[in-house]
Amino acid sequence: MIDNWDCILFDADDTLFHFDAYAGLQRLFAGYDVQFTDQDYSDYQAINKPLWVDYQNGAISALQLQTQRFNHWSEKLSVAPEILNSGFLSAMGEICTPLPGAVSLMNQLHGKVKMGIITNGFTALQQTRLERTGFRDYFSALVISEQVGVPKPAAAIFDYALELMGNPDRERVLMVGDTPESDILGGMNAGVKTCWLDHGTRPLPEHIKPTWQVKSLGELEALLIG
Repeated sequence: MIDNWDCILFDADDTLFHFDAYAGLQRLFAGYDVQFTDQDYSDYQAINKPLWVDYQNGAISALQLQTQRFNHWSEKLSVAPEILNSGFLSAMGEICTPLPGAVSLMNQLHGKVKMGIITNGFTALQQTRLERTGFRDYFSALVISEQVGVPKPAAAIFDYALELMGNPDRERVLMVGDTPESDILGGMNAGVKTCWLDHGTRPLPEHIKPTWQVKSLGELEALLIG
């Protein structure tokens, strides 16, 4: 089936790389002698998750998301939210590991098909992780919404990525990601095929219909290479 594709696009967080925000926040706040608890994480996500929805909908900027999620802790610790955010992204880079099956999948696809990353994650973290994991050379395009100024699911960020990759026939482009509302809906908006990496933690919204659905990167590898 690999012959069916000219280009495969991947999301980054929880698609190629573990994104353990709780561990990253614990590491960040340990530097301020704060024992970051389950309740603290729950409170953080109550603020962070709606901000991500606003960002994906174009209501706020990347910078607003990154600072507003740390406003509470900024006041509590008397540390600028930008500094807390920067420390968090550094911590996430340090604890980054590829998802199971990611290394094998990259090795199998490398040289057979063009690959790119389209992520709503932030520049500092994405580049660090690609270098630390040795994944950088696999990708001919790394497209970060913070730099482009448009997040997934907007078709414009896909248009930008595909232009970088030589404008392949969209029938021969596959987008792989774990978040239906940004990765799969974005791929649908851009007129490319999609594959949802279903971690089993949430239902698929009715209006979002991936072309394929897999439970693991190993299953995706079998689909593409088998």
